[in-house]
Amino acid sequence: MAKLSVKELNVREKRVLVRVDFNVPMEEKDGQMVINDDTRIKETLPTLNWLIQQGAKLILAAHLGRPKGKREPSMSLAPVAVNLEKLLGRKVAFVDDCIGEKVEKAAAALKSGDVLLLENVRYYNEEEANDPVFAEKLAKVADIYVNDAFGAAHRAHASTEGVARVVAKRGGQCAAGLLMERELKFLGDELDQPAHPFVVILGGAKVSDKISVIDRLLEKADTILIGGAMAYTFRLAQGYKVGKSLVEADKTEVAKAALEKAKARKVQFLLPVDDVVAVPVKTDKLDKKGKAIIEWQNPRVNTDLNVPDDAAGLDIGPATVKQYNEVVMKARTILWNGPMGLFEDKRFASGTLGVARAVAEVTRKNGAKSIIGGGDSVKAINKAGLGNQVTFMSTGGGASLEFLEGKVLPGVAALSNK
Repeated sequence: MAKLSVKELNVREKRVLVRVDFNVPMEEKDGQMVINDDTRIKETLPTLNWLIQQGAKLILAAHLGRPKGKREPSMSLAPVAVNLEKLLGRKVAFVDDCIGEKVEKAAAALKSGDVLLLENVRYYNEEEANDPVFAEKLAKVADIYVNDAFGAAHRAHASTEGVARVVAKRGGQCAAGLLMERELKFLGDELDQPAHPFVVILGGAKVSDKISVIDRLLEKADTILIGGAMAYTFRLAQGYKVGKSLVEADKTEVAKAALEKAKARKVQFLLPVDDVVAVPVKTDKLDKKGKAIIEWQNPRVNTDLNVPDDAAGLDIGPATVKQYNEVVMKARTILWNGPMGLFEDKRFASGTLGVARAVAEVTRKNGAKSIIGGGDSVKAINKAGLGNQVTFMSTGGGASLEFLEGKVLPGVAALSNK
């Protein structure tokens, strides 16, 4: 069902509550929180600029991190207001709350084209609980509701679902922002009837995270290419040794069923033919979560389908990259979700970067449609400097996966139908 678009609204002089995804990575520098990557803020600019040009009064709601209902200063959206002001080239007012008298006063003072950013909605536990009273309070300042936060649309929270219901109940319109529309178009419409050959590239750690996606895409794909740690669960299911590789031993039957289904549907289902392995050595150093940091020693290409007992597989090997790239270069539609290895470590990044280059090349040279399904895949494409050479990069990690599985996203379902 097509959703009402922000472009179909008359917003002049109206107070428009926009749910945006400003959950950006931050770090402390000289006692201040600094934004590391403002991609998510930039992605909302088309919607915000359109609303400003149409004379709306903008009130922006967002979350940042997991403050768990407490006022956590390191998760304040105040630095985002400063960044957004620069990007929009206009004043962005900030109020250090998201409900109550302070917010109502600030909203009442808005003139046509003004922008107000509210404080982190997750400072209240009622946000994640989708508390109806809290949703009413959030919606108090809204004549119209626009959701442009696809990355949070799989959560039935007060700011993503509850507010929409409140606004709709009193006769107000609830529309999709321009970014939300693009997400629904590329992850939905474009993949419902893809141009063939349709190649799906799936990586990441767990088969359990992707099995529903695999199941659904087996109905449409011509070829599925598997990489990342999840490949070792498939290898284990085939009876090979996986050494110390990250593996889900209890998911081998699920992996076997996927292989059988692919065979029955005549879908080419390719697993790595070689890999890059290394020996894990525990150190005395601890990571941020207090776990022992692992050092990877003796990285080397392994051409045997069995992984040595003392080693773990950490990337697809050169022969696999070559084989996968040959398949990718013939594709007309590509969906990629999940890296091919531990790409954050350059010793294990060749597989992911090699596939990224092929995806960008077939898009550029042959006009293939390439859709990158959020999360680490987007990080990898950006790391390779190829972000502007693919058709579409999703902003939603978990939301992208759930949408690809065919699940109803509460934040989308709550919007008005056309």
